Formats: sequence, structure tokens, C-alpha cells
Amino acid sequence: MSLSLVQSRALIGLTAPTVTVEVHLANGLPSFTLVGLAEVEVKEARERVRSALLNSGLEFPHSQRITVNLAPADLPKDSGRFDLPIALGILAASGQIDSARLAGWEFAGELSLSGELRPVRGALAMSVALHRAGVQAQLALPPGSAEEAALVPGMAVFRARHLLDVVAQFLPVLRNGEPAAEAPGWSRVPQAERAAAPAYLDLADVKGQAAARRALEIAAAGGHSLLMVGPPGTGKSMLAQRFAGLLPPMDVEQALESAAIASLAGTFSLDCWQSRPTRSPHHTASAVALVGGGSPPRPGEISLAHEGVLFLDELPEFPRAALEALREPLESGRITISRAAQRAEYPAHFQLIAAMNPCPCGYLGARVRACRCTPDQIARYQGKLSGPLLDRIDLHVEVAALPSDELLTAPPGEPTAAVRARCTAARERALARQGYPNQALQGQAIDRHVGLEDTAAQFLHTAAARLGWSARATHRALKVARTIADLAGSDGVGVAQVAEAVQYRRALKAAGQS
Repeated sequence: MSLSLVQSRALIGLTAPTVTVEVHLANGLPSFTLVGLAEVEVKEARERVRSALLNSGLEFPHSQRITVNLAPADLPKDSGRFDLPIALGILAASGQIDSARLAGWEFAGELSLSGELRPVRGALAMSVALHRAGVQAQLALPPGSAEEAALVPGMAVFRARHLLDVVAQFLPVLRNGEPAAEAPGWSRVPQAERAAAPAYLDLADVKGQAAARRALEIAAAGGHSLLMVGPPGTGKSMLAQRFAGLLPPMDVEQALESAAIASLAGTFSLDCWQSRPTRSPHHTASAVALVGGGSPPRPGEISLAHEGVLFLDELPEFPRAALEALREPLESGRITISRAAQRAEYPAHFQLIAAMNPCPCGYLGARVRACRCTPDQIARYQGKLSGPLLDRIDLHVEVAALPSDELLTAPPGEPTAAVRARCTAARERALARQGYPNQALQGQAIDRHVGLEDTAAQFLHTAAARLGWSARATHRALKVARTIADLAGSDGVGVAQVAEAVQYRRALKAAGQS
């Protein structure tokens, strides 16, 4: 048969659309043509496939016209993941393997010149897409990629170390009716067992800073974003790096979605399975680096932080365009990357933890050193953060410098496990009441679920009027107060909870007035 079809998948978001590798052999001037909107690295597969087949002792049809079509033709394809499907298509079209036996299989893998299979990014996204679509297909993948794909429950994944290991499974049935013996490099990957509890940095390492620790606990319990303001060396980064440990454990679906995004970016490691990610890009990161982009579109830092933490240190030093790009995903939890040729959508349910100095020199309001910044310099520095962005950050807390005697003599703080237990209990109350964390309350759901007492409502009205809050800021304070009440095990939100929530929206302004 001179025509063969082999199934694979492209990498466009988490959908991983199906790609059919069509190979046709015809008489005519010898050539090897690859079509189907392929990027440069895909077109280079011609040389890799030719060398891999020859060095593996297989026949390459030199004297025929080879046409490879990656369908659909309008879907962009990149990376070396199509090497293995192209090689198998050529072998099936030339009769060296049984093309009928390829039905029900999907392949991905990059070939070395010797025929060894190399891992490809996006294997887990490929497996997740199959699982969600309900497609009953078996996957053949290289080492490293196969272990990723096997994390999806119920997925049949086979690992192959060499092209010949794959070829041996699809040879024509022998005349006596028995299939050829399996190759030693071919094996089915067992279903992954549940990972051990992830190891996070312990909050007990942080001494003092009771207000900041309390703000972290509220943020973890309600899914709120947090801005820490304070002089350098006060422990802002230390607190942020320990925040992921306060969040409730991920279930399998959350872990799969988070890991699939990391797999698309080529950053997934099996050691991090079911660990909430903490992404901390440098302040020189562009808007594209944060939200994603490129052609084909790839996930950015906010999607790589999905179900985890996005830590932005030195927040005012980020480009203004990058910070403003965070506004929409902070509200919606998703990011859509649109380009002329394609559109990709990625989830972005992250918790923003940001840190900044109160002024350019960093020592405004510090006891250890005098600030040398002028009021204009302070106003310009803090003015780099727009009002709409600050409105979307639920908690603003001041992190003051600790005196040396308190730092050296203070006992260790409360450990992460104890704080996480309270956060998990509070979040479970919210889930039982409304089905999602308090941060996601919107519209009429706020009035229905917050349970604001009359005296607390009057107090909040007075505070919002005096502080000049927007409607969004007022609703943010309400949601924070609801989380504080959940931590206290209270059904209603009283004056005490509202008063504490109000205090968490004044740190930046207070620092500027010190």
C-alpha cells in the first residue's frame, strides 16, 4: 500500500488537537516533500527520519516520491514530536510494517540520527486531551514523556527507547499466525501511584511578623491576592516562598491541569507531581513572558502558576504593560492568547503574592535607617502601580523591620502544617456554602453568602467613604471579611471581621504618609 495514516497531536493550548500524518509514496523523480503548515523544526524531520531509518537497518524508499501531509493543513505544527509518526508512516506506506495495526494508536517522539527516541514536551497535555475527549487510544512515547502521560488515570501508555522497538510491535503477522516477539526496549508504563505529600518550605522559619503571617493565612484560606510593603530585608520574599505550603492539597484533576501546562512549556518534572507551583519571574519580564505568546502561542508565567503562586518581587519595577496585563486574568482566571493564525486559551487560577519597597531607597518608615527620598520620588515610585491593579489585590500589608534582639531571641514561628489545617478548614466551609473560594464571589452571590450584619455594614460604609474606595475595593474587603469569619468559624460577618479587613487595604497609603 502506498498510502498510510498515522495519528499524533499538535500543541495548541491544552486541547492538543489531533494531527493525521498522511504519507504517500509515488513513482517519479525522487523527493521528500513535507506540507501542512509545519515550522522549521518539523521540516527538518526529513533528514532526521532518513538517517534514523537507514541507521536502524530499515529501508528508505530513495527511488520514490515521498509526500508527507500533516492534516489539518491550517493548524500550525512545531517541535520534533512528528519524527516518529512520519517514520512509521513511511514504513507503513512502503509495506515494512502493517498499516492496519496502527489503528487505535497515537505517536509522538523525536528521533536521533541513530534511531533513538528523545522526549518531547507536551506529552501530559496530549494524554489529558485524550482523557477529556473520551478517546480510547493507546500512546507510544519516548522515555521521560511516557512517564508523564501515564499520570492520567486509565491511560494506556507504552514506552519505546528506539525506533526498532516501535517497529517490532507493528510488523506483519507471521504465516503461522503468531505476532513477532516484543522488543526489549518496549514496555507498558504502570499507572502512577499517588505521590507522597509535597515538601514545602516551613513557615516556622519566619520569626515575628505576626501581621504578615496573619495576612498569608487569610490569603490562603480565601484564595486572595496579597501585596507586602516594607523595607528590604524584612522577610517579604521569605514569606512568599512559604505561601504555597499553606494552600490545601491539590486533587488529581487540579494536579493534571497544572502539570499539563508545565509539560507544554517543557518544564514539568515528575518530582513536582501534585506540588503547587511557585513562579517568581524577574522584574525585567515582559508582558508576553507573563501572559504567554509566540507562534504557536505558549503559556506564560501566570498559566505556569495555575493552581499555585505567582510571586512578583519588586512589583513597581516590572514594566507597566506587564502589570496591566495581569488585571484580566486576576478577575477571570483564564488567559486567551490571540494571534493572526491561531488562538489559544490557558487556565490561570493563580494566587498573586507581590512585594515592594515603600520608596525608591526602600527605607521609608524604617527604624534602622533614614529615608533619603523626596516626596515627589516616593509619589512617582508608588504611582507606577495603577489604581485598577491595586483594586484587584485583596490584601495590602506592611512588613516592618524587626529589631535585632527580637530577631535573635524570638522562638520559631508556628509551623506550616498547623496554619494549613486552619486554612483548609476555612476553605472547606466556603466550598460547602457556595461551591468555590471566597475570592471568586461575584455579584448577587456576595449579598447572598457574605452574611454581613447591620452594624458591620454601617461600619464598612463609613470606612469606604472616608478612604475613597471604589465599588471593587469595597467588595474585595467584604470577601476578605467573609474569609476572616470562616477562619473564626462564624456564620455571620461582624464589625470585628470588617475592621480587620479594612486594615488590610491601607498599608501602601500608610507607608506613603509615614
